[in-house]
Amino acid sequence: HRRLTSEFHPNEKMGDTVLSPVDENLKQYRFKTETENNSDDGGLQDEEFEETPLYAAILTYLSYAILCLFGWLRDFLRQSNIEKKRGAVDPNAALGFVPLYQSYESFYTRNMYTRVRDIFNRPIASVPGAHVEVVERVSDDYNWTHRFTGKTINAINLGSYNYLGFAEKSGPCATDAINSIKKFGVSNCNTRTEIGTQRYHVELEKLLADFLHVESSIAFGMGFATNSLNLPVLASKGDLILSDEMNHASLILGIRLSGASYRTYAHNDMKNLEEKLREAIVHGQPRTNRPWKKIILVVEGIYSMEGSICRLPEIIELKKKYKAYLYMDEAHSIGAIGKNGRGIVDYFGADVKDVDILMGTFTKSFGSAGGYIAGSKVKSSLTNN
Repeated sequence: HRRLTSEFHPNEKMGDTVLSPVDENLKQYRFKTETENNSDDGGLQDEEFEETPLYAAILTYLSYAILCLFGWLRDFLRQSNIEKKRGAVDPNAALGFVPLYQSYESFYTRNMYTRVRDIFNRPIASVPGAHVEVVERVSDDYNWTHRFTGKTINAINLGSYNYLGFAEKSGPCATDAINSIKKFGVSNCNTRTEIGTQRYHVELEKLLADFLHVESSIAFGMGFATNSLNLPVLASKGDLILSDEMNHASLILGIRLSGASYRTYAHNDMKNLEEKLREAIVHGQPRTNRPWKKIILVVEGIYSMEGSICRLPEIIELKKKYKAYLYMDEAHSIGAIGKNGRGIVDYFGADVKDVDILMGTFTKSFGSAGGYIAGSKVKSSLTNN
């Protein structure tokens, strides 16, 4: 492979790029790595993503149309005081304040999401292990409010990401957590600028960098904020972010907060991604047509909303070909996949230096909380910006 220096300099401009037709080897998901013959990929390199059948799409849209019609009818009945149970309406206390939702978002929440809200955000009375004790609740106002019955339901847990079974009340993680509290005490969540950097922070970051085989890493107190607050540091006005359409909400929020221009490409569609890259380089920035300062590809290792694995080898090829940067969220893959548990990079036997920024969390496979960003020169880049 051609090696591209992976130092991430936020102010570095893109060099000249020679455009060429789509390579034939990129049309099929058949990327050969140096270690492919020695790795067990379970056949996922040949994974295909089936398009939604037309009849399923039609039935789905028809169902939404029916729900919308009944929703408008119900809103009319509530406003006319014909319907007495006025649960699904905005509270009067909110009148005079800036609305939290756009009109349709509020309508959707009232008449679609609220109808089935009882199956979401279920409170539990146990640790999220293999089995959970779900607190039973009922509603008398169309799921606008709930009341507890005092009973619990023992259920198999299919709704959390306790992949390695660490989120238990006994075992090594629980024991280590208790010992850490006894040794270091507890503190409020806060930034390092206020509480300072402790010795165990430095030890954690060094251990993490050694585990990932990267130069440096920085740990943060919250996984969601690791994306939403650091992407604005790495990207700014004059940069372009190409984001997979199935990226997590934390990535989307960080991209929007960054001030950079952003475009989405079809999920795991490498042909569409290359088209976006070529278009971005040919046309440059809107109105001025100046070259983008940076083009950053933002992907997830395992897409949390879909369960699909990103096509990292092809993404690396495109990244090198068009001189872009790569930011990969490994929140759901680090520790849970790969021969050595180092995530998607390890799974494909890729060179970790080909991924400029590695992001991950400690909540899934490490039995803890928080997140991290790792890579070459990542600490100095974030600190200086």
